[in-house]
This record gives sequence, structure tokens and C-alpha cells, in this order.
Amino acid sequence: MSKIALVTGANRGLGLETCRQLAQQQITVILTCRNKEKGEQAVQKLAQQGLKVQFHPLDVTDPQSCQETYDFVVKTYGRLDILVNNAGIFPDDKMSSALDIQVDILREAMETNLYAPFRLCQLFIPLMLKNNYGRIVNLSSGMGQLTGMNGGCPGYRTSKTALNALTCLLADELKGKNVLINSLCPGWVKTDMGGAGASRELPEGADTIVWLATLPDGSASGGFFRDREIIPW
Repeated sequence: MSKIALVTGANRGLGLETCRQLAQQQITVILTCRNKEKGEQAVQKLAQQGLKVQFHPLDVTDPQSCQETYDFVVKTYGRLDILVNNAGIFPDDKMSSALDIQVDILREAMETNLYAPFRLCQLFIPLMLKNNYGRIVNLSSGMGQLTGMNGGCPGYRTSKTALNALTCLLADELKGKNVLINSLCPGWVKTDMGGAGASRELPEGADTIVWLATLPDGSASGGFFRDREIIPW
């Protein structure tokens, strides 16, 4: 039976590439994003490559939209095997300082980068537990590592650090269950966020995402990865 995967913020960049690689493994993929037109265009793009992917609208910052997506998944498939929390924002000015950033910027970062994955995990983990299978992948960043934390970009950094904390928290609560949750840093990837000067192409950036999304039973949970290797928090 084909696994069912949901990827957030997936109309472009790493999200779209993750959908592509999962679909190539014969996984049933639900591509989600806020904009219906852009989402449907992304699905069509994959269809031209012979990959069947389904679109469903999802605004991760809207509790009602999250609930509607959950209801859709339950009604259509009865389960969810893989959740990739890819949707994220970088709201900071790259020269911003923690001394002068507006608290509203911090709130904006937390809303998408922390609260949204938290909400989706609360919705879907009970369903995964019911079916005794789940893989959750949280898209974090090396900029959120406490080890060697630098200054600047406080909204993005603190939200990704908090996302890592969520990974550890849930991994401990799920210990002994076949629901694995991990964070990863994809590296500096050529996306709208990473820019054209980034050192990594999309397939390389998505590789560890897909690897974590398809881990065999008994694999690691509660880890922080880059290039399929554990890195410090």
C-alpha cells in the first residue's frame, strides 16, 4: 500500500522538489500551499514529468485551514504517514539586530516557523499513532543552532531554534512509538530564500528531507541532521 505524504509550502523550491522525489518513490503526495493557482500549476509541472501529485490548499497560519486539511486527509485516505513541515518565512532584514527588532517580526516568524508545525503535529500525530506509523520532518536551519549561535536575523534564528525544541519535545513524548520526528538543515540551497548565489541545487537540498521522511522502523528520532548526518543542536 502506498504511503501518504503531506508537504507544506510546496508550490516551489525545496517543498516542490520534496514532492517530486517522494512521488518518484511511488508515494501518494499531497502538495499544499496557500495560493490555489500556484499550487495547481506546481502539480501540473510535476504531471508533465509523469508524476501524479494532488493539490490541497493550506494556509499553515490559519487554524481553520489546518483543520480543513486534516478533515480532507481523513476523509480521502483515512491516514497520514509522512508530514513534511517545509513552509517557512525569513521576515528579518538581513542586517537586523536583536537590539532593535520589532517584536511583531518575532511574532510573524513564530507564527509560520513554529506555531504552524506545532498545530499540524497536534492534528496529525494522533492519526499516525492510531495507524502505528508516522514520519515527521521539520525544516530547520543551521542558523537556529545554539552551538555557535551568531547575531543578526533574530526572528528567523529564534523561530528555528524553537522548532528544534519542538522536535525534541515531541520525540521524547513519542518514544517507543513508530512515529519518528526529526529536524534538518538542508544547507544553503538555491531557492527564493537562499538566493541564486547559494551553493546547493534543489535535489541536494531535498535529499535529507526525503531520507528522513522514509526512514525504516526503528530509526533515529529527535535528531538534527544535515547531509544525512547528525549535527549539534
